[in-house]
Amino acid sequence: MQKDELVYVGHMLDTARLIVGKVKGLSRSDFDADDNLCLALTHLVQTIGEAARRVSSTFQSQHPDIPWKKIVGMRRRVVHDYLHVDYQAVWEVATMSIPQLIIKLEKLLPEDIPRKENQ
Repeated sequence: MQKDELVYVGHMLDTARLIVGKVKGLSRSDFDADDNLCLALTHLVQTIGEAARRVSSTFQSQHPDIPWKKIVGMRRRVVHDYLHVDYQAVWEVATMSIPQLIIKLEKLLPEDIPRKENQ
């Protein structure tokens, strides 16, 4: 495994944890009422997709339990259809998909690499 792969996976994990920290204890109506939160989560989802996009296809194929194509696809949706961001999709990713992704990403990183905790 190349060092760069770990950097991108680590960045995905750090960003995913940040997302979980931002939505902790919030409802969908809280999300809808907070423009800054909507923008922040959209950007963070985009960031995870960008990091995933940079992970080599070899590494991706070695870890098929990570939904690489879906992650990158969500990034494309946010970046290329920025005028019509589907905030329901962003909310679902943040509250349902990201916690599952964290568990999977944690398994890919050696335990001796310090990681950021939820913020």
